[in-house]
Formats: sequence, structure tokens, C-alpha cells
Amino acid sequence: MKKDIASGKKIIKKDLQQLTSKEAVKTKRFWMLWTMMLINTTAGIMMISVASPMAQEVVGLSAAAAATMVGVMGIFNGGGRLGWAAASDYIGRSNIFIIFFSIQIVAFLTLPFITSVLIFQFLILLVVSCYGGGFSNLPAFIGDLFGTKQLGAIHGYLLTTWSLGGVFGPMIVSQIRERTDSYIPVFYVFSALILLAFVVSIMMKLDIRKSEKQLEQKQKHAVS
Repeated sequence: MKKDIASGKKIIKKDLQQLTSKEAVKTKRFWMLWTMMLINTTAGIMMISVASPMAQEVVGLSAAAAATMVGVMGIFNGGGRLGWAAASDYIGRSNIFIIFFSIQIVAFLTLPFITSVLIFQFLILLVVSCYGGGFSNLPAFIGDLFGTKQLGAIHGYLLTTWSLGGVFGPMIVSQIRERTDSYIPVFYVFSALILLAFVVSIMMKLDIRKSEKQLEQKQKHAVS
């Protein structure tokens, strides 16, 4: 269910399909969502895993201040789950993911040039909020795309991205840091990954819009 911002009225939105988990994994939408979640999760876990040493190296944050920032990241992780989930009820799940990746592209391309400690921390916290928001929006997004017939099973398949992100995020950043002796290249590598996710999220949006139009046409024919 969504709310029309102009009128404030609730709009009943039907799911695009009602699929079993086996049927869902055979669709391109499943793999687009899987890719989006994998990249969003990998970026978030990477940031959480090295936030303290990264902030100390790049902008000279003290160890104590970096530790405090890591604690605040937990608040933004949880707050992002609540805030972004609430926002998605108004603007839609596909739009929320487009916003996630837009924020992260700006953040990762900007972080190498930031000298302000406060701005650096703010951008890191934004990225972490997108990480949390991805997980809070996932069940509802699954329902929108595949229905609630086997939502739990489909959700389980998509949560494989959490496990893989937990491996890939720290592994990528540690390899880059070891080979270049700097965290700066990490930002560019993840900028490229996030750009890929952004493109996929746009494709998802267009695919959903096309399906919604087809669904509306079928409903009109059925009524007439």
C-alpha cells in the first residue's frame, strides 16, 4: 500500500505477480534485485569494517574519535532501516534504491577529496544508513515484485547477498589497501560497483513501470 502525497489518500497497489520461490529465481527481476542488494551490502559492510582506520588515515581522525564514529554508525544503521522504510511507503521501493545508489556514488567520488572531518564522517554515516535501509526495504520490495505466496523463501534466497557481502566487502578493501598502501583507491573501485548497481536499479524501475502499465491494461479489458 502506498500513499498519494498530493491527496494524502491511501492507494491500494497490487503485487505485479504471485510467484513461488522456484519461479521467482528464474526471473530477471530476481537477479536484478540480487545484484542491487549484493553491491549495497558489500559497500555497507566494507565501510563498517574499516571505518575507523580509514578515517584516521584519510582525514586524521583520532583513535578515540574514530571509535565514537563507529558507535554512531550503529545508530545510523538502525535509523536508516526505520527512516528509509517509512520513506519507501510514499515514493516506492524502486525509487528508494535509486536514491541509495545516487547518494553512494556522490559519497564515494567525494570522499577522496574531503579534508573536513565532519563532512567525511557525515558521508560515511549516509552510506551506512543506505546499507541498513536496503535490508528494511527488501521484504516489501519482494512482495511488490513476486507477491507474498512464498515471500519468506524468496527473502531467504536474497539474503545470500548478506553472506557474500560480508566476505567480499572486507576482502576487497583489504586487498586494495595491501597492494596500494592507501584507502583512496577503495573509493574509486566502489564508485564503479555502485554505478553498476545504479544502472541496474534504473532498469528495474523501467521494467516495473512497463509491467504496471500492462497490468492496468489487463484490468481495463477485464472490466470492459
